Amino acid sequence: MGRGGDEGAKEEIFLLFYHEFLSPSTKLPIAQCPLPIAHCPLPNLLMLILLVEDDPAQLEPLRAALIKAGHIVDAIEDGETAQWLISQKDYDLLILDWMLPQVSGIKLCQEYRRMGKTAPVLMLTAKDTTSDKVIGLDAGADDYLVKPIDIIELLARVRALGRRSPQWVGDTLSLASLHLHLTNLTIERHQITVQLSGREFQLMEYMMRHPRQVLSHNQIEQSLWGWGTEPESNAVTTLVRRLRQRLQTVGAKDWLETVYGMGYRLNVPENNV
Repeated sequence: MGRGGDEGAKEEIFLLFYHEFLSPSTKLPIAQCPLPIAHCPLPNLLMLILLVEDDPAQLEPLRAALIKAGHIVDAIEDGETAQWLISQKDYDLLILDWMLPQVSGIKLCQEYRRMGKTAPVLMLTAKDTTSDKVIGLDAGADDYLVKPIDIIELLARVRALGRRSPQWVGDTLSLASLHLHLTNLTIERHQITVQLSGREFQLMEYMMRHPRQVLSHNQIEQSLWGWGTEPESNAVTTLVRRLRQRLQTVGAKDWLETVYGMGYRLNVPENNV
């Protein structure tokens, strides 16, 4: 039997996103991904995720599913390395196993909140009593998933946690008259729409979530490339140039400013309409 229209369209968009967005060093061959393409949701919020699980047999399928859903994933097997990473990088979501060597998931969550960081935390654990759940939530976790982990449910929880940002309305992120559409990876202003590549979309989303802030090359690299992945030296400069070209099409080229010696800033003009 032939593939249905919706399923075929979904596969086409996913394959486009997969090949354009994921770097060769982080993506798995599609045949090795744990979910059928039809069951894998299109990317939601394109988050930078820290995944900490000490069992490699559980870590790899979770990492593969999250990458297939369009996210960048730092996958770590011990709490001590994770402890260092959360002090160095700004994640959009933390997924922490409760029982970790060296530093537990509960302690990681507590330390993360003491740093004043507010990204959602999803706790994974075999502990399923009410008192255990209360301990996790009191430590600062936002949600709780009991092992064995169902990947479909995990992805649903990730989507729900990602959409807690008040800047997103449905599948659209808006800043003044600029609208970023998640479902088809486009940017739109004054009824003019431009298609973005996966990487351009992620940079645009990152800058729209940090308007008027100067973002350094290092900050952009950490947000767009996973830990241990080294982009080419001119990757950020090239990406910013391409994004400016897209913004020029919708009349917003000047919004993306170069702050010489420091980085880049998305600055909405005061007279913006």
